[in-house]
Amino acid sequence: MGKVRTILIKKVSKELISKYPDVFTTDFDKNKKLLDKYLEVDSKHLRNRISGYIVNLMKIKSREQT
Repeated sequence: MGKVRTILIKKVSKELISKYPDVFTTDFDKNKKLLDKYLEVDSKHLRNRISGYIVNLMKIKSREQT
């Protein structure tokens, strides 16, 4: 079984990548700090899940470009 992510995490992550395509990278810690700047998230757990999913999406995007 793979990782299960809620619709909220997927929706927010995809919206952030579409709004700021050149900001996010495949570095988890850097994305966490950027999320504090671009998004107001109440819980650390939710911020970390969104950051992790952004990393996953960015890896997929980089694989498609090569």
